[in-house]
Amino acid sequence: MTHTIALRPSGSFSLAASVRFLEGFAPAEYAGGSDDTALRLAFPVEGGWEPVGVVVRQRASGAIVGRVEGDAPVPSVRRQVARILSLDVDGAGFAAVCERDPIAGRLQAAYPGLRPVGFNSPYEAAAWAIIGQRLRIAQAANVKARLAEVHGTPFTLDGSTVFAFPAPDVLLRLDRIEGLNETKVERLHGVARAALDGVLDGDRLRSVSAEEAFASLEQIPGIGPFSSSLILIRGAGAPDVFPTVERRLHDSMTQLYGLPRVDVDELATIAERWSPFRSWIALLIRTDREDHTREIAGH
Repeated sequence: MTHTIALRPSGSFSLAASVRFLEGFAPAEYAGGSDDTALRLAFPVEGGWEPVGVVVRQRASGAIVGRVEGDAPVPSVRRQVARILSLDVDGAGFAAVCERDPIAGRLQAAYPGLRPVGFNSPYEAAAWAIIGQRLRIAQAANVKARLAEVHGTPFTLDGSTVFAFPAPDVLLRLDRIEGLNETKVERLHGVARAALDGVLDGDRLRSVSAEEAFASLEQIPGIGPFSSSLILIRGAGAPDVFPTVERRLHDSMTQLYGLPRVDVDELATIAERWSPFRSWIALLIRTDREDHTREIAGH
């Protein structure tokens, strides 16, 4: 069954920038090819966990339209796509916030229209957190992609096959997963149960304070402070959370702001200027770091 969804960004937004970001984001395993005008997604929809495939495009007017393949409730698909692309946040005031901070302003100008592009759901972010522990990023990405190919649902979108990650009930039935040991399989089962119980519901996680969300997430076996931050910010799309346990971000901030040493409390105070978009500006800093790293490596 095919449906159409439409979203209208509030504030600057570039789908092409989102596509370029995903092409460099290892967990996504995204290959956009030569067409950066479309984004192809496949995922189980929160709640009923029905798999869908979605092709998203941006019109000249700036509006976002999506063609949905699958039987999930259309409002649920629309809400999840909006969250993935950070279009569920009013970004009209983002430029003004960046103007208050010269570093943020420079980065916003360097990456016009870029907003955080999240995992398809907090559930998938939590699964990635477990899969990626003590594995190289490329190796973990291959395990995740293989898991989707073997146990997920394929969708043919504009001639390309995209696989939705297995729904929680499917994941819960797997006794063995290629590339993962028994402990990680057990922890993925815990993630699946948490998703089915509503612990990983994106709306719920965003309805409470960050501290409450972290405490709830860290009850899931294998999820610690770094992973809970990833799930809340990159899975639930919380727009105004400063990651206090992300060393590379802190190192970058220390350099950008000319500080003599890394002091997380001082960095958190600086980040207060970015509110209510602390997660967004942190993403710009990460993106800038990755781009400069690639330039130095000659890529």
